[in-house]
Amino acid sequence: MKKNREIIGIIGYGNMGSVIGKKLCQKYQVLIFDKDNRKSENTSNVKAAQNINELITGAGVVILAVKPQDFDTVLREIKKDIDKKLIISIAAGIPTTSVEKILGKIRTIRVMPNLLIRIGRGITGLCKGKFATNKDLNFARKIFDLLGTTIILKENMMDADTAFLGSGPGFHFDLLSNVNKKDWHDFTQNKFIPQCAASGEQLGFSKQQAKLLAKLMAEGDLALLEQSHESPETLCSQVTSKGGTTEAGLKELKKNVKFLPKAAKAAYKRAKELSR
Repeated sequence: MKKNREIIGIIGYGNMGSVIGKKLCQKYQVLIFDKDNRKSENTSNVKAAQNINELITGAGVVILAVKPQDFDTVLREIKKDIDKKLIISIAAGIPTTSVEKILGKIRTIRVMPNLLIRIGRGITGLCKGKFATNKDLNFARKIFDLLGTTIILKENMMDADTAFLGSGPGFHFDLLSNVNKKDWHDFTQNKFIPQCAASGEQLGFSKQQAKLLAKLMAEGDLALLEQSHESPETLCSQVTSKGGTTEAGLKELKKNVKFLPKAAKAAYKRAKELSR
């Protein structure tokens, strides 16, 4: 019998939830639930719960991978059964205080993974809520280390993380769509990475950290292009949700492709607006 903590439940099995589930099932027992039954059909190595209550009862750790607009509804639905569980939320723009306001004194970790988790080269920011312990934070980090690089942040840096590392691949793919394929590497190394690093520094990351993360992200973007065989336009669209941070940044980027820091600033402003 698996220890309860080693059974990880994922509520929401869309793009992010399914990538996380497929990776975690190599090391943990994974239980999933999505309101759209089709998303949990034909899944291998993960078990689909019949309903949310079954998932909450069976899992010791619950990852919330639902859309922000569905978030409060799901929290209210799980509230009565959630006592003593560790909650990990990947919902963009929703602080741990919002989770605690509905669920009470619950151990909550907020996580911001980016698209590169698809190929195990994600960059994921994590922070803990008021009632979570360092042990909880380290466990969440252990999970997301399986999907790439992780960084521990203060919660007041999570919106900056969203704009820099969440939207960053979208900006990169958009710019690459206007560059000849044979020049992608040179463009990335000589133009994108320096401007991307400047963006990160502007948003509050240290100069050294911004430079390192910009390099990791940009090289991961190129690897994703190569491994997925998808176009920059297609991958950009996968990062860009209507009314989201990437869309706000892209509008600024299209005004002048030389001002990536302005695009990041627009994405950050939108992240703050979405945060609640």
